[in-house]
Formats: sequence, structure tokens, C-alpha cells
Amino acid sequence: MPSRRDFVLFTASSAALLSIGVPALAHDGSGKVLQATAVTQVFGNGIRLSAVAVEFDLPIQGTDLPLSSFQVAGRSVTAVYTSSSADPADRAAVGRFVIIALSPDDLGAALANRSAARPPERANPQASTADGPPRGASETSYKLALAAVMQATPVTASDGTVIAADQMAIATTDVKNLIVDDFKQLEFHDPKTGDKLKYNLFTPANYDAAKSYPLVLFMHDAGATSSVTQTTLWQGLGAIAWASPTDQAQRPCFVLAPQYEDLIANDKSQTTSMLDTTIDLLQTLTRQYSIDSKRLYATGQSGGCMMSIAMNIAYPDLFAASFLVAGQWDPALVKPLARKKLWILVSQDDNKAFPGQNAITAALEKEGAKISRATWDGTWTQKQFRLAFDKMAAENSPINYVAFRAGTVIPAGESTAGAAGHMNTWRIAYTIEPIREWIFRQTA
Repeated sequence: MPSRRDFVLFTASSAALLSIGVPALAHDGSGKVLQATAVTQVFGNGIRLSAVAVEFDLPIQGTDLPLSSFQVAGRSVTAVYTSSSADPADRAAVGRFVIIALSPDDLGAALANRSAARPPERANPQASTADGPPRGASETSYKLALAAVMQATPVTASDGTVIAADQMAIATTDVKNLIVDDFKQLEFHDPKTGDKLKYNLFTPANYDAAKSYPLVLFMHDAGATSSVTQTTLWQGLGAIAWASPTDQAQRPCFVLAPQYEDLIANDKSQTTSMLDTTIDLLQTLTRQYSIDSKRLYATGQSGGCMMSIAMNIAYPDLFAASFLVAGQWDPALVKPLARKKLWILVSQDDNKAFPGQNAITAALEKEGAKISRATWDGTWTQKQFRLAFDKMAAENSPINYVAFRAGTVIPAGESTAGAAGHMNTWRIAYTIEPIREWIFRQTA
């Protein structure tokens, strides 16, 4: 996805390209639109265009703005309100910004384009070379975040100025990516392995070097393999969830999200040198920032889950806990995990990760590991997830293994073919807050 300044203009129809700063919406020449900003938000199933922020040159009275006051081409408006900035979270009774919230379920909401040729996270799963997994490229691309908005009814400024409706479409010329924009895009050159690794780093707001912070390492699935650094942030909540304002207010932490340009792990339990490169990057950051080496956490989905497992095997004393989502590994290799603190989550509809984790947990129990098991429903509310979590956590097991009941992770009406049960596991996994809470309670 291009930077926020690289967006072209477009309109609701193909008639013409329109400039944003032109229309004067009040009869006396005041009440002009300064610009419109597309607002994106990452959900469990990826980044979506979730709102448009229209900035006026006068503060707007936000009382009783009807849904019909603004229209966005091809989208369903769910709320209209004023804000002090282009961030929908800055809602205010009076503000120069009008937020037009859009339904994330609209057909035009999703910005990801997935190839229908083969499930991206299963690209060449069995292929290997003498040196490990094959090189691979993402089969997901991302559209520009663009919208055309029209003011359909008059709105009133705080000074009483009535800003007339205008039938001219206003095209977005900027974009605000919620939470994603809070990550920095950087590059690590590992002198040990010779690898170059792009990565995203979230630093807690008001970072204080006199304090010590935990760090969460998230590793993406093979479907997010890309040379575009932010891809791992756009594909779902694996990195984003830990950096949300709500989570950061309760559990401030660093979030490290590497962006792998090639496949890093495969179904033959092989990894590339990126395993050591990622660990070298992590250790470099712990020296650069005030990061608590006893509160390092690993998580990942699919290929990233497999990398998490491999890291815990290769570096058994490094991570305080790991959240393993929809992955598997050779059970003959997992003995070091028996003394680890793990939360494992799979779907019974996943024909590789489910039997794979069954084999892993059986092997760990033979090594004396205490494991709690439960079957959850992927359609549960957050309250139901918390109740189920509380029941399981009360057993105080270092390893917790949860399987989503068959048929509960795939949204109604969507295909159940191929890897649907696999991919939809992580759509839900990182929305379950008590699991994130549990991770942070663990120390090395």
C-alpha cells in the first residue's frame, strides 16, 4: 500500500476527477471543506476502509447529525459525528472534522485482493530445497484506500452558520491508517547471518527509558510474504491487537512485526536462517531500548506459528510465553516445549494444525507437561470467551490447548473449501483479550 501522500483522486462515477478543496458550501463564502481523509482499520480478516473524515474550515455542531447528512459512494453509512481530528476516537460535541463511519461488512470495504488460484498460506507447503523452505511471494495485494463523499443535507457550524448541501462529490486525498501508522518501518542487517530483514516496530507512547517494557514478537503467515514492509500489519490483528490504545493503556509494550520476503518455515519442520536473524534483531532491540528480557513473548499464525515453535526449541530460555495459532511441527522435535508456557489455539476444521497440535500436546504430556484442554466456539461473544478462559485459567496449567469446534470459525455463507478453517482461526484468535492478558502475566 502506498504512503498516505500517494493516493490519487477518484469520484463516485467515471464522469470526472474532482479536486477536494474547491466547493464553498455556505452562501457567505465560509464553511468550506478543506480536505477529506480515508480512514482505515485492521480487523481480524484484514484492513478495511472504515470511515471518511471531512475537515471543514469552521467548527461543526455535532448534535443530531443524521445518517443521511453525508453519502459515500458504494458504502453504507453507520454513523455521522464530529471530531477534533481525523481519528474517529477523538469524538467531540463540536469539531472541524465530521466522521462518516462506514460498515466494515460492505463489499467495497476490504482492501485486500487475494488470488483465487490457491490459498496463499498453503503455497508450495511441501516444497523444499537442500537449504530449507522455498522462496515464495505473497498472493495478496492491496487496493488504494479511496472514497468519494457528498454532503447531502445542510450542516450547522458552532457559530450558527448553515453550510448548505452540495451535490459535488469530494474525493479523499489523504489516508489515516488507525494503529498501523503508529508503527515505524525499519530494516535490520544481520552481520552474523548476512540477512536483511524489514520490520515494523511499535514503541509505547510516552516511552520512558527509566522503565522496563515487555515486547511481543508477531510473525505472519506465508500468505503475507511480501517485500512491502507493512503487509504483516494489514493482513490481520496478530500485531495490531497488542498495539491498540485499549491494550496499551493496560499493558504498554513494544510490538515487533518482521516482514519476511520469502517463506521462512514449511510443513517439513524446516526453517531458513531468518529464524536466527529474527532472534538477533530481537536481542539488538533489547539493547537499544529498555526492554525486559524476562518478558519477551512470541506469537504467530500458520507459518509464523511454526517459526514460534522452532524458536522455542532452538532458544528454550528466551521467551516467557508464546501464543501459538494454527500451526504444527514434527512432534519428535518438540521436547523443549514441555517446560514452556504456551497458549495453543487451532480449529477442528484445520486438517493440518489440529491433528498436528494433538500430536504435539500428546508428546509434551509424555515429557511430564501439565496441559489443560478445552473446546470453544468461534461464534462466541467476548463475554463467553472470557467465561471459558476463566474456567480454563483456573486450572493453572502452563500449557493451555484450545480447539474451536468444527463449523464455528468460518463465517456463514463463506466457502468451507481448502484452507478456510485454517485461515479463519486467526481471524478470531487475536480478538480474544483474556489470552493476551494471560500472556503478559507470564515471566521467564
